Amino acid sequence: MASIARLPMPLMEAYEWQYEGACREADPETFFSPESERGPRRHAREHLAKTYCARCSVRDQCLQHALKVKEPYGVWGGLTTGERAALATGERSAG
Repeated sequence: MASIARLPMPLMEAYEWQYEGACREADPETFFSPESERGPRRHAREHLAKTYCARCSVRDQCLQHALKVKEPYGVWGGLTTGERAALATGERSAG
């Protein structure tokens, strides 16, 4: 179970940036993989998610939020879970 202790207080200002996200017009499943998804199918879905992120005006806020709360799932701010983990530890990600 994910810990919610790192989440910002439930104030509208803390989450308002999400209303500007390009992802608001997409199916949420584009950003979150089914548990059994692997290989080319996962890569294609993540690539599609990143196309939304690439044109998003709040991409930086989204990524900072995901890094701050250690978001364990999905594409946030244009990075996958593995890419965010690598960034947080200073490693280079393989994809």
